[in-house]
Amino acid sequence: MHFISKPLAIVYTALISALFFPLYSLADNESEPSGIITGAGAHFAWVIFDSLKDELEQSTGKKLQLYGKNSSLGMGCNAGIKLAQQSSPVHQTFGFVCCPLSQHELDEKQIKIYPLAEEPILILVNKKNPVNNLSTEQVRAIFRGDISNWKTVGGWDKPIVVAARLHCKKRPGHWKTILPSADDFTKQRLDVSSAKEMVKLVTTFDTAIGHTGSTWIFDDHSNVKAITVDNVAATADNLKNKSYPFHRKLSAVTNMHPTEDVLKTIEQVRYGKSFEAVARKYNLMPLNTENTD
Repeated sequence: MHFISKPLAIVYTALISALFFPLYSLADNESEPSGIITGAGAHFAWVIFDSLKDELEQSTGKKLQLYGKNSSLGMGCNAGIKLAQQSSPVHQTFGFVCCPLSQHELDEKQIKIYPLAEEPILILVNKKNPVNNLSTEQVRAIFRGDISNWKTVGGWDKPIVVAARLHCKKRPGHWKTILPSADDFTKQRLDVSSAKEMVKLVTTFDTAIGHTGSTWIFDDHSNVKAITVDNVAATADNLKNKSYPFHRKLSAVTNMHPTEDVLKTIEQVRYGKSFEAVARKYNLMPLNTENTD
């Protein structure tokens, strides 16, 4: 268990409070629209908006505050949804998620979803691992625990360390394209709470296997590689032709009455030409190709 020092905990609490419970000066006119649009949620969709931040600010004339890098401060799909629900003309907000949302959840939480892109889920191993390819069934068998030694798939005679991040368990898609339920994963796994922790674990253990989205930004200390599956790389083209099996949907979310500027921010990403370069960089398959520029 990790403990946070009291001063650091105070800072975290203050930051989260500032994000989700904005304080307005009593001297201000509360009907005056804010000059800031706040977005928060899953890191993998955060990357898209952060990459286009300057262009989006120029388009709306609003300052864009984005939270979600490395899933810091507890950001994730649930945080993105909560922030989206709080939007108003004087506090303009939206969220971003890395999981599909059912119609039941959309209705229950009174939110709208705006699909952005399909993202490949990378199967990660340590760079020292001699294995560079696995079949779809071998990947699933490893995560189930049916295959527990790398020798079985042509690698070392060493036990496999399975790492998993089984977030948003009630939502469809995402890691469920590997196995449909958390109960299907081996009980002898190491559960991690963030993509950053996943990459660190696979970097630390040369016999580990894990998974993360293609928009994760690897640094010089990330001693990991993405293997091919059925000799197919995790690319947008292979998602489009349905030859790569593991993927998830990245989307933006708003409440039922988003402001014009919030909608403009999201639509600029969905339909703008600039998103094409971001999609190519991170191997994303855009879900809206119509250009409104």
